[in-house]
Amino acid sequence: MDARTLRQQRAHIGMIFQHFNLLQSKTVSENIEMPLKLLGQSKIERQNRLNELLDFIDLQHKKDAYPDELSGGQKQRVGIARALANHPKILLCDEATSALDPQTTQSVLALLKKINQEQGITIVMVTHEMDVIESVCDYVAVMEAGKVIETGTTLDIFSRPQHPTTKTFIQTVLQQQLPINILNNLEHQHHNSIYSLQFLGTSAQETVVQAVIKQFDLSLNILFANMTEINGTVIGQMFVQLLGDETIIQQAI
Repeated sequence: MDARTLRQQRAHIGMIFQHFNLLQSKTVSENIEMPLKLLGQSKIERQNRLNELLDFIDLQHKKDAYPDELSGGQKQRVGIARALANHPKILLCDEATSALDPQTTQSVLALLKKINQEQGITIVMVTHEMDVIESVCDYVAVMEAGKVIETGTTLDIFSRPQHPTTKTFIQTVLQQQLPINILNNLEHQHHNSIYSLQFLGTSAQETVVQAVIKQFDLSLNILFANMTEINGTVIGQMFVQLLGDETIIQQAI
């Protein structure tokens, strides 16, 4: 696009910043109105849209307050309202939750999800926080050194990461390997008897471990397990050690 076309396109893109970027000398209302003023909307148009947005972010009672009088979560809500002011088609979120505490992060993410689902606005998030991705994102692009190295649905990326960098990211949420201290402290040092059970969706509800114990004459030692939920789908991994006759272990596998 040339510069003029790009400026026109940017009018349909809202931006949410990591550190809020609110004008300290302006009230909540004046901050939210700013994009509408720059676009030359009338006072009545601005007031109507302002009231809609204040209701949406639940900050009507703070409309005359200044940024210094707001909490971090409230500041980010004002930033979100300002980004929505001009009915954008796309919202860009640059580390929008990294300056917030965990509880506030969840409320902001819930608001962004609501925007996406109710208003049909595409949200592009830049983040290093894997819990943010697993709770709100549908599709993921992993970047390294300015290049996209892996893409896929959030579920695919979490359940089957391919690139080493992606695996490192996923490891912070879903342990892909048995922790080395558990391995070193095993009572039975038969490391070739350790198996990884991966479960996805409804398979997490199957009584696999109980069935193996009932059916086969072997000992099953659960070493480590963890699970998480990606957009309503359960994904997890369990490391077990099987001890007993090698033939029976192979039958159990």
